[in-house]
Amino acid sequence: MSRNSVRLTLLVIAFLVAAASSAGAQANLVESILGDPAAPVAGDPHGDVTIVAFLDYNCPYCRRATPMLDRFVASDRHVKLIYKDWPILAPSSIVAAKVALAANYQGKYQIAHDALMAIKLSPATQASIKQAMETAGIDLTQLNKDLAAHNAEISALLQRNIEQANALHLQGTPVYLIGPYLIAGAIDEAGLKKLVTKLRDAK
Repeated sequence: MSRNSVRLTLLVIAFLVAAASSAGAQANLVESILGDPAAPVAGDPHGDVTIVAFLDYNCPYCRRATPMLDRFVASDRHVKLIYKDWPILAPSSIVAAKVALAANYQGKYQIAHDALMAIKLSPATQASIKQAMETAGIDLTQLNKDLAAHNAEISALLQRNIEQANALHLQGTPVYLIGPYLIAGAIDEAGLKKLVTKLRDAK
């Protein structure tokens, strides 16, 4: 975790204050980030530490971090991970994000997410996205039905994610919000564990 990648509490608060003209608006921004019921969640839904991950399926750093993040959440067992699909790098980023969110209607967001992050092509193609879903065991017939039936809800969720990222003045992926900390860029497992431990010790 590099010195430049970690912004401490005051900087995160400054982002929120700059994005919100009143205390009420600021509270609404925080609630929209942490409390969106449509946002996929991994780990403990009632975890004592929350990680919010803004990711793009064509982001190489996001792809490399995925196995580590999965491993950390599984081993920690008390972290709540909120996924914010933020497709900004290529047209196929939008396609992949919609596919992952549609898979959530099968209860398979995490499986789809991991499969999409494992794609080697950059950017991903329609064919590689389809192949990833087939290999992961996603029901493609149901997936296509859910993409059509829930397109409005999926698009609205992505738009909310974009608005949240813009409100925080985020510049690119990945970005992790861990308690009051904002990490823009790569983080390793040791750094992640250190931050989570620090937050728990502060309680």
